[in-house]
Amino acid sequence: MKILIMLTYYRPHTSGLTIYAERLARGLAARGHTVTVLTSHTHVPRSHPQETMEDGVRVVRAPVLFRISKGVIMPTIGLLATREVLRHDVVCLHLPQFDAAGVALRGRLLGKPTTLTYHCDLKLPPGLFNVAVNQVVHVMNRLAGIFSDRVIAYTQDFAGHSPFLHAFRRKVDIIPPPVELPQVGPDAAAAFAKMHDLDGSGPVIGMATRLASEKGVEILLNALPRVLEVYPKARVLFAGQHQDVMGEEAYARRLAPLFRRYEDEGRWKFLGVLNPAQMAAFYPNLDVILIPSLNSTESFGLVQAEAMLCGTPSIASDLPGVRQPVLQSGMGEVAPVGDSAGLAKAIIKVIGNKSNYVRPRQEIAGRWSTERTAAGYEALFERLLKEKRSE
Repeated sequence: MKILIMLTYYRPHTSGLTIYAERLARGLAARGHTVTVLTSHTHVPRSHPQETMEDGVRVVRAPVLFRISKGVIMPTIGLLATREVLRHDVVCLHLPQFDAAGVALRGRLLGKPTTLTYHCDLKLPPGLFNVAVNQVVHVMNRLAGIFSDRVIAYTQDFAGHSPFLHAFRRKVDIIPPPVELPQVGPDAAAAFAKMHDLDGSGPVIGMATRLASEKGVEILLNALPRVLEVYPKARVLFAGQHQDVMGEEAYARRLAPLFRRYEDEGRWKFLGVLNPAQMAAFYPNLDVILIPSLNSTESFGLVQAEAMLCGTPSIASDLPGVRQPVLQSGMGEVAPVGDSAGLAKAIIKVIGNKSNYVRPRQEIAGRWSTERTAAGYEALFERLLKEKRSE
């Protein structure tokens, strides 16, 4: 099959959505399909070619004229989308995405099976302009859902609680998300520990995300005093972008005094964005990883399943979808949303009983893997193509 995947941002931008799309694209290419990713020409130098081959996947990047909040305006996206839809057998869209409605309409008019993967809700920071942008994106998302043949969700839990997915419940398919992590030896984990002065004197708490308001970083910051009462030498390692996060400058400034305090005390360390091999060395050094997200802009939390592959339990917010890795695997605890006291209690419990939460790597890999996700999409695409031919 010739498969067109479209999303606003792609690698090297780092988010759960881009990681999902990259793994899916590579997974489908590995199964023998011709895969093209159509995305924006952002997060790469201007001199970067607009069309490249990356890990067996053709990547086409549309020029960006300017940004609107967290979105982009691409004057040529319509022409590129028409060309690519004509060239491919199926179209695989990923929301939130402003341009998805137009591409889904092209799929409908040109008779190409079109799927829409709904990753999470979009909730921009307060302000009249962002409220207007939110409404426009919601309308475009709804049109994309109408024009698409099927809508894909990670879990039935999230699908059952999402107003958007509820509106298209007769179209919804559940495909578990792609989870993968390179296996590194104990030497790599030991080298990581040495690099970051992890001497085993206290538990290590991890977060792996962007520094964004919906991620609940302040919930952990406010939980730390209680955790430090029980574990005075506990440390937090934060992996991910923490500077110049688009649209989150005010949030970073608000939390800066607490970051400085805990950094000065040696209780907090920012690691920056880590590559997959570094993440594979990061997770085994943690006693627990946290997903204290605050709303439906998070629908699963891939990093907690990755950590579980390394034997690291998770504490996740009691949000639809986000709680599923813990509930399905038994590897961790679910904490009340936005409750620092509840998060501290869960951290203390898991750290004190870590061995009770560990499950074999094979068991976790059997639940979530890129191969399983790609096979699920492949089967759906084949079914849709068969239905189109029979019409």
